[in-house]
Amino acid sequence: MSKTYVSSSYCSLLSLLETEKAIRKLKDFFIMNLSQSLNIMKVSAPIVVKAGNGINDNLNGIERVVSFDALDSDCNIEIVQSLAKWKRMAVGRYDFQPDEGLYTDMNAIRRDETLDNTHSLYVDQWDWEKVISEEQRNDHKLKEEVQKIYQSIKQTEHYIYSLYPQLTPTLPNNIVFITAQELEHLYPQISPKEREDEIARKYGAVFIMGIGGDLLSGEKHDGRSPDYDDWTLNGDIILWNPALERAFEVSSMGIRVDRDALINQLKASNCEERKSLDYHKAILNGKLPSTIGGGIGQSRLCMFLLKKVHIGEVQASVWSEQIIKECEDHNIPLL
Repeated sequence: MSKTYVSSSYCSLLSLLETEKAIRKLKDFFIMNLSQSLNIMKVSAPIVVKAGNGINDNLNGIERVVSFDALDSDCNIEIVQSLAKWKRMAVGRYDFQPDEGLYTDMNAIRRDETLDNTHSLYVDQWDWEKVISEEQRNDHKLKEEVQKIYQSIKQTEHYIYSLYPQLTPTLPNNIVFITAQELEHLYPQISPKEREDEIARKYGAVFIMGIGGDLLSGEKHDGRSPDYDDWTLNGDIILWNPALERAFEVSSMGIRVDRDALINQLKASNCEERKSLDYHKAILNGKLPSTIGGGIGQSRLCMFLLKKVHIGEVQASVWSEQIIKECEDHNIPLL
C-alpha cells in the first residue's frame, strides 16, 4: 500500500528546469562549505563490495542486500547499502591524522525500503569520516561536529534563498541537543516517531543522541547496526519540515565503536558471530583508528531546502504506478 503523503494545495516553487539547476548549485555549495568546516577531502568509493567480509552495512540487520555474481569474479558481489564500515578502513589506509578525514558520494540500493515521500530505492549521501584521538571519544566532540554540519546547512539555506527569493529560510540559528531517553521522559505516551515530530516542531532543529540501545521503557528509539556507531555517542539531525509538517531526518552520524562497545553491542544484538569477520577482527585487534563519521542525505537536503514534498522531485528513481498516479493527481512533478 502506498504511503505517499499528498496535499491538495501543493505547488512547486521551482519549475522542473529550475529545480535541476538549483540541485547542482545547492550540492556544490554545501559540500564545498562542509569539506572546509570538517577538514575532509573527497576520495573515490565503491558501489560494489565483496560479500562475506563484513564491510557492507547491515543497517538494521534485516534488510536484504542486492547481490550478484560476475563473469570474471570468484566471489559473490553486493551493492553497498552504505559505506559506514568501508570509510573507517579507508581513513586508516590513507593515513589521515586526528581531525583529518574524507568524504565521498555514496550511491546505494536498498531494495527493502517502504517507498514514500522521503524514502526511495536509490539512496544518495555524502558519506564522511574523520580520525579522532581516543580522548575525543566523548559527547563534546560529537556535538562540536554536529554544530559544524548544521551551520553548513544554514549557510546553504541562505545561499539558495539569495538565488531563489521564493524559498524563504525557516531554520533556527542553533540546533538543540537532546538524548533519546530525555525525549522518552518528555513524551512517554507516544511513539518515537511522534516524539520526533513534537520536538522538531518545538525547536526547528534538533540532534537526538543515543540511538540504538534499549530505553528505560524497553523499546528502542530506532534501530542501528551494532558494529559502526557507538550507541551512546551517536544521533540524528532532525529538522522541522514545514512543507510536510513533520520531523525530517537529514543526517545520521556518530563516534564509531571501540573494542568494548563492539563487544557489548554485538552481544545485545545477538550478532556475536560477526566477530570472525575481517572488519570486526580489525576493531577487536586495535587495527583501525578511532573515528567519527556519518551520512548526509543529498536528496533529503535538496528536498528540504528546495521545499519539495517528495524525494522523487529531486532524484530519478523507480516508483510504483500507484505512486506515480498519486503524484500526478496532486501536482507533484517526479524527475
